[in-house]
Amino acid sequence: MKKEDCIFCKIANGEIPSSTIYEDEDFRVILDLNPASKGHALILPKEHLKDVCELNADIAAKILPLAAKIGTAMKKALGCAGFNLVQNNGEAAGQTVFHFHLHIIPRYEGGPSIVSWTPGSESPGKLETTAAGIRAAL
Repeated sequence: MKKEDCIFCKIANGEIPSSTIYEDEDFRVILDLNPASKGHALILPKEHLKDVCELNADIAAKILPLAAKIGTAMKKALGCAGFNLVQNNGEAAGQTVFHFHLHIIPRYEGGPSIVSWTPGSESPGKLETTAAGIRAAL
């Protein structure tokens, strides 16, 4: 099902032109208009799903194998040394288009890294308290 005002629905369903690198009945994979590196792509489900919390099991089961297939092709075609899979959920996490999408970002030797955070530390007691809270929410 498509959402009428969603730009990614329109792209995924071919209503807006894109540089498509792969398409099947469930997904369209396009090059990002504002790439983090050469070859940066987005996997867009054709069904409107706001974020990872709305993914159904069928789409969820298909997306990682598809990402691996695209990433492998990028390594062959672009000569990248690796790739990042990035998926943001919610505005606070950097999601700007509220249609689930998975970024595949090729990484080249000597290029910048996008994976960056300062590791913190936590006591075992606080870790267990946090874990217990999350377990209770499941």
